[in-house]
Amino acid sequence: MKFLFASDSFKGTLTSRRTAELLTEAAREIFPSCECVGVEMADGGEGTTEAVIAAAGGSRIEARVHGPLWDIRTSCYGKLDDRRAVMEMAAASGLTLVPPEMRDPRKTTTFGTGEMIRDALDRGFRDISVAIGGSATNDGGIGCMKALGIRFLDADGKEVDGCGEDLIRIRDIDGSGLDPRVSECRFTVMCDVSNPLCGADGATYTFGRQKGGTPEILDGLEAGMQNYRDIIKKKYGIDMDSIPGAGAAGGLGASLMVFLKAELRSGVETVLDLVRFDEKLEGVSLVVTGEGATDWQSAFGKVIRGVGMRCKAKGIPAVALSGSMGRGAEDIYDHGIESIQTAVNAPMPLPEAMDRAEGLYLNAARRLFRMLRAGQKMKI
Repeated sequence: MKFLFASDSFKGTLTSRRTAELLTEAAREIFPSCECVGVEMADGGEGTTEAVIAAAGGSRIEARVHGPLWDIRTSCYGKLDDRRAVMEMAAASGLTLVPPEMRDPRKTTTFGTGEMIRDALDRGFRDISVAIGGSATNDGGIGCMKALGIRFLDADGKEVDGCGEDLIRIRDIDGSGLDPRVSECRFTVMCDVSNPLCGADGATYTFGRQKGGTPEILDGLEAGMQNYRDIIKKKYGIDMDSIPGAGAAGGLGASLMVFLKAELRSGVETVLDLVRFDEKLEGVSLVVTGEGATDWQSAFGKVIRGVGMRCKAKGIPAVALSGSMGRGAEDIYDHGIESIQTAVNAPMPLPEAMDRAEGLYLNAARRLFRMLRAGQKMKI
């Protein structure tokens, strides 16, 4: 009997790797001769690079880049092989890199993300996957593209700095200096939001407040984003308001698509491909996945859905062991998950559940494998 364990991390408590270790411990108590394989998982958000490196046997690469406030810092991305690299824009331009009292989306830039991409090009990578969750920015990606050689020009023909407040000043775009190595590359953007670039559901009004934007700041940034949108449409014939995901990461999604010809894909689907998940399913009897809380959102771009659908396609049963269940959790049954077990086994405050997470999870794993053993003994 062969088990494959592929859970998301339980935020603030259990890592993806630790869930696999606990599942292995429980499985071998009940099925001593079983084979257990763990694969670290993520959905394209925080922790994606580390999960993919671990699952694919890759390595970390350090790069000196500018942070979202132009400070110099060391960021990391992942090498999967001589051609493939994976990175998170949040490692260079993320919200967690900006102290709460200094958050202002007019001042932040994605320039460091462009520097990470440039570093990957320097090292010979030509298949680059970028996760774009958790940004501190609302610059339309102009900082990132500036680092790669594109010039955004004001009314006097001068190049703007590359921050959110510069969008309103742009009058023309000079793409002639784009790093020529870009044409040799395949870029994949891991993104699970479908927001357009502008409008009530666009980059600024949907995500700008959490980045420090007041209503007045957001109105100014939206005017700048509309200016940027209009110039892109006039120069390149692309309407970014009609493309789902263009507004992701403060508009970084738009610039990656327009200037790097990047393909936007589901984060978890990209991760599953990067770790060669389908190959790992060979000979597997059962897959156990899970997450901190399973609810109606789990059926939309989360690890549990991605794993379930891959298993369903292969005819391999999959179950979930999650911290808790919320409204609409049962929707996941339509996506390859046969059943859900919860780690929390009695009413308790959330802080207590988090403090006891490891013990609760291990006990739930034991119950899961005991139930599986009981099913084997059933007489049909």
